[in-house]
Amino acid sequence: MSDAPDTIVFDDFAKIDLRVAKVLEAKEHPDADKLLVLQIDLGDEQRQLVAGLKQYYQAEDLVGKLIVVVKNLKPRKMRGEESQGMLLAASDDDKAQVVVISPTADIKPGARVS
Repeated sequence: MSDAPDTIVFDDFAKIDLRVAKVLEAKEHPDADKLLVLQIDLGDEQRQLVAGLKQYYQAEDLVGKLIVVVKNLKPRKMRGEESQGMLLAASDDDKAQVVVISPTADIKPGARVS
């Protein structure tokens, strides 16, 4: 039995709006051990994300970083803070290492990822 997710068709993937964002501010979530609260710039708007990165990143190390986010994900509350999207990160199977996905060259916030 495989742990691989089900195969999707291109039209399903095309529904995901991936964008480059710049982290403007990052702080520890006041009521959660693993969460950071990020303020991001998407070029045409600013949003808040909540991400489970506290054990992998210092909040101040994310400020100014370009990241890739899912822009059209339905907002949800995480320990009382609203997350208005999701950042992309890679991890090994045991989550000993988590790496935020970032462009390798400078590009404007809001740039589409495809």
